[in-house]
Amino acid sequence: MTNLTAIELLGVSKCFTRHTGRILLRSYLSQLAGRERREPFWALRNISFRMDRGDSVAVVGSNGAGKSTLLSVVAGLAPPNEGQITVNGRIAALLELGSGFHYDLTGVENLRLNASLLGISRKRTAELFDQIVDFAGIGDFIDEPLRTYSAGMVVRLAFSVAIHMDPDLLIIDEVLAVGDAAYQQKCFDKILELKQRDITLLCVSHSGAMVRHFCERAMWIDHGQLIMDGPVDEVVDAYEGRRFPHRSHLID
Repeated sequence: MTNLTAIELLGVSKCFTRHTGRILLRSYLSQLAGRERREPFWALRNISFRMDRGDSVAVVGSNGAGKSTLLSVVAGLAPPNEGQITVNGRIAALLELGSGFHYDLTGVENLRLNASLLGISRKRTAELFDQIVDFAGIGDFIDEPLRTYSAGMVVRLAFSVAIHMDPDLLIIDEVLAVGDAAYQQKCFDKILELKQRDITLLCVSHSGAMVRHFCERAMWIDHGQLIMDGPVDEVVDAYEGRRFPHRSHLID
């Protein structure tokens, strides 16, 4: 690994235990005793890839393919069961609507708390406060509890906090689709600005146009496996046409 490496995964797999709802007490006790085993669900299987600083990579695939799990693993929110993950730099992750926010706290309190979790000092947060609130465009609601916010307002505040904290790596999982068209364009412009500063971008989107606009490279994941990794046009064309890639492009 070189000092230019931002993200590297080597043989990463992630397993979840299937939950099938209510069970009888005797079945639960049998599971605890090890006499009954639930079939595990492998959300990721033997994933390996590398991103250098400044790379922009999109992850494509159908619902349930493992895309969001991959981003969660890279962001450090879900430890892998197998393999090794190395990440260099400060991560700003937008993985789920309102993730990392507390809905009983005000926008101001959530802003400061989220900044603290990202490792930003109180002084720096205070310096950036007005810029964050202005970009979020939520006005006086910044002093209200988050439970009074619309879904779009939560996204705007979360995105504004993340991009103003000078992240080295930005990880986005489709959350910008919640905002209105005007705010989406504002966010897209900001992402392009960050790209010019060599930020590393890893994102999930079902929009082929957005993927092609922001990323030079894409990875196609299906049933937890990395099917194809290459130039964005080739990967997106293969995925959208559901064409199995030529053997030379397969991930072994």
